Amino acid sequence: MMNINWYPGHMAKTKRQIQEDLKLIDVVVELLDSRIPISSRNPDINTIVAGKKKIVILNKSDLADEKETLKWAEHFKSQNIPAIITDANTGKGIKDVIKEAETIMKDELDKREEKGRTGRKIRMMILGIPNVGKSSFINRLANKNSLEVGNKPGVTRKKQWIRINNNIELLDTPGVLWPKFESDEVALNLAYTGTIKDDVLEKTDVAFYFLKYMIENEIDKLCNRYNLKKEEILEKLKNQDRPENEIIYDIMLTIGKSRGAVVSGGNVDDTKTANIILEDFRSGKLGRITLEKVGK
Repeated sequence: MMNINWYPGHMAKTKRQIQEDLKLIDVVVELLDSRIPISSRNPDINTIVAGKKKIVILNKSDLADEKETLKWAEHFKSQNIPAIITDANTGKGIKDVIKEAETIMKDELDKREEKGRTGRKIRMMILGIPNVGKSSFINRLANKNSLEVGNKPGVTRKKQWIRINNNIELLDTPGVLWPKFESDEVALNLAYTGTIKDDVLEKTDVAFYFLKYMIENEIDKLCNRYNLKKEEILEKLKNQDRPENEIIYDIMLTIGKSRGAVVSGGNVDDTKTANIILEDFRSGKLGRITLEKVGK
């Protein structure tokens, strides 16, 4: 469907770095995009962090369907993985992350205290692929004006620790965990949300497939945003007088024309139209949309 070859060469080095750092970590926080909770996970994550306590964060919740995000939170909890819904831009849910980390570590801390090993803070690592809002999340978690704790025994000087509160420290250099493309659907979901840089793929193709998804799953939101007539679209697709891809492309051109993406001669600029459609989705102007549903 789409010729995508995108698996950064530094992935092996990143994995080694993470595995080395994990020796120092008590709790792993896995940051996901609420709109694509599966596509925004690295399929190797469970193997990499095996044996560590883990919290899943459903970030960018302001852009996702609220009901679907709640379903995803319950899905992870059913697998005995605590899940917190957050919006790093506003700070929603950030305090819940801190509380959860303290809760899941309580038994371990009690055991340490019984053995006289007091004073050691909970050490956290945050893993997340590009564009899931990791920097904003860390800034919120660390209150922006974070304090570097300094070097610890067994910790190289390159590794800096940030004090979150009196009980928790965060390792601020865990590296980036990149995704693999398990399917075209995963690749497209990452392209829609901007995780794959726009210059890697043909943007008009990405916008075309996104438009196809919207027609099939979120047609009301699409029509509301671009003043399209739902009945006319469905009728055209139903009659099949022309190939479906031509009809969808015509809808794309109609959107471009209505948004002023017109060049000399009255032709619609494909690339500019694609930019408009994808940016409307990424910014939430198309509404709160979850691309991946639980159980589907």
